[in-house]
Amino acid sequence: MSLFLLAASVAAQAENLYTATASSDVAAAAATAKTLYPTSNVKGKAFDRFAVIWLENTDYDMAVGDPNLAWLAERGITLSGYHAVTHPSEPNYVAAIGGDYFGMQNDNFNQIDTNVSSIVDLLEDKGISWSEYQEDLPYTGFEGMAWVNQDNGANAYVRKHNPAVIYDDNAKQIDRLAKIKNISLFYEDLENETLPQWMFITPNMTSDGHDTSVTVAGTWTRNFLEPLLNDSRFMQNTMVLITFDENETYSIQNRILGILIGDAIPSDLVGTTDDNYYNHYSEISTVSANWDLHTLGRFDVGANVFQVVADKTSDTIRKWAGKIELSDMYFNWSYAGVFNTNGGNQQYPAPNLGSCGKSHGRTILPSIKETWANSTAPVYYDFGLEIPDGLHPPVGYTPVP
Repeated sequence: MSLFLLAASVAAQAENLYTATASSDVAAAAATAKTLYPTSNVKGKAFDRFAVIWLENTDYDMAVGDPNLAWLAERGITLSGYHAVTHPSEPNYVAAIGGDYFGMQNDNFNQIDTNVSSIVDLLEDKGISWSEYQEDLPYTGFEGMAWVNQDNGANAYVRKHNPAVIYDDNAKQIDRLAKIKNISLFYEDLENETLPQWMFITPNMTSDGHDTSVTVAGTWTRNFLEPLLNDSRFMQNTMVLITFDENETYSIQNRILGILIGDAIPSDLVGTTDDNYYNHYSEISTVSANWDLHTLGRFDVGANVFQVVADKTSDTIRKWAGKIELSDMYFNWSYAGVFNTNGGNQQYPAPNLGSCGKSHGRTILPSIKETWANSTAPVYYDFGLEIPDGLHPPVGYTPVP
């Protein structure tokens, strides 16, 4: 095989190319890994840059009581009605960029098939630059399960907190892996003014509170963000979402803290509270509304857009109106699906290719429509605000006891 064909083959089949975790393998890959620094300047209706910071495993009351998170909330909008969608970590991360968690109820080495799209496809379709920044990622595009701190042995970086790499639609493409970077490159991009317009930022397992406490997570978040709040290289009509993957106490509703902060927040909303119902799918719907993106045809379509953005995009904020009261929805148990290790329906649901007109006029991404046009897979997305959980699953996706 010629070098040209070999390179093309590697580029086309990149997933699992960078999974080895032996020190020698990591060092060798780090020496040749491709890194990209994408930029763009697509104007949005409510913001021109969106950054997400995810912390770990904290009940709402504990999070809102943390002094450093409270300091940040005073400078932004508290989302008091924000909810995770299940447990444990990985399915929540998967949901936040793909519009579903596909029955996942584990933190395994999961790989979502290439015919399933994510927000990355929506962003690239409109020419909006993106990157992920992962603390302690050993090198750009690393796909391994974890990477421990080489000095103290701490469980530093984990794949389950890196949503883009879990989707093979991203992991198979070298140029997409090249945008999954160590957080040190955030500061390089900041200095060089090469930050993208959409970014997902994940602290390591110490900094995010997973292996420590909300005190550590709050301290890390304030230390990271406070200098940026007055940095014109970052604050360019920027909106930052600070939130958690899930709560800690499985016996109560899976409600988590959300904070919106940044220079895109109108001054009259600083220090206020928004009590509308949101969940991780709102991260996709809000970005789609702001930049007039297409949709994934999954739970992103029905999710509420954050009110501060909806005020600029004319999206309607709806109240939960399902047969099951919101107070009786706990979102603590996954419905069955492809990634449910207890069994159940092992078939991907198809996106809903029908009209997206229930809450807005945005339409499904044409490439998704083409991919799934002849699918016979079941469809359980009805574009309503009300989403299922394991106790109230979609038809045909009941978890196996």
